[in-house]
Amino acid sequence: MMEYITLNNGVKMPMAGIGTFLLSPDEAEASCLSALGCGYRLIDTANSHRISALRP
Repeated sequence: MMEYITLNNGVKMPMAGIGTFLLSPDEAEASCLSALGCGYRLIDTANSHRISALRP
């Protein structure tokens, strides 16, 4: 069962998540689908938006 934390604004956020950094698009898709099937609800897909490239 997923554990959540309640933020200051009252929104519940999952305590565990999965990231897709350095995964190919096919690997990211498979990982995300697997994670969702396991109950994960926090998925960081920043690399699919090229946001990660902006980090130093």
